[in-house]
Amino acid sequence: MPTERIAMRKVREILRLTYDAGLPSREVARRVGVGSTGVRMMLQRFRASKLEWPLADGLTDTALELELYGVAAKRGSERGRHEPDWAVVNRELKRKHVTLQLLWDEYIEAHPDGYRYSRFCELYRSWEGRLPVTMRQTHLGGDRMFVDYAGDTVSVVVDRLTGEIREAHLFVAVMGASSLSFAWPTWTETLPDWTDAHVRAFDFFGGASWMTCSAMVSINICGSHHP
Repeated sequence: MPTERIAMRKVREILRLTYDAGLPSREVARRVGVGSTGVRMMLQRFRASKLEWPLADGLTDTALELELYGVAAKRGSERGRHEPDWAVVNRELKRKHVTLQLLWDEYIEAHPDGYRYSRFCELYRSWEGRLPVTMRQTHLGGDRMFVDYAGDTVSVVVDRLTGEIREAHLFVAVMGASSLSFAWPTWTETLPDWTDAHVRAFDFFGGASWMTCSAMVSINICGSHHP
């Protein structure tokens, strides 16, 4: 299978680290984030080209790519590769246990000639970087405590002689300002266990926050609820 093309900005860095810094290919590969084989092949292409180091000041990335690969890479759909729906990828990543590796496995199974994993991740991060910036929230000390149950249960051995195991639900409380965290296992997520876990969290933190925020409601110490 042909080696994936290296982005021209990385090519320039490979050349700089090789010729100016005098680093070996393995170290160059580590710093640039490219496989050592890719670095060696790129250097072979460079030596076989008409280019010289340092590169000419006016040499564009398109011209550099043309010299190294013989033709500039086509962009977007012209590559002939299936372009993933990045909005769907982004939505799937919000599901529990879903990773980019898992999504790429499904993608490459459906499109064997598609992007390699490293390029798939690079394109997704580039797409993600164009999303609107989320508003930053500032929390004052003792102002808010965030609570919820973790998505997965944890296995607890309740009888070492019989080997009986029960699944416990993990209550988690986090202080907004410091990120100081507290976790407590409960057998259920019913109101008695939920209330008891809050009491234990307040005891752990040494007091009650002004507002306790769960996934469902926000409750201040006066007891009023805000949807």
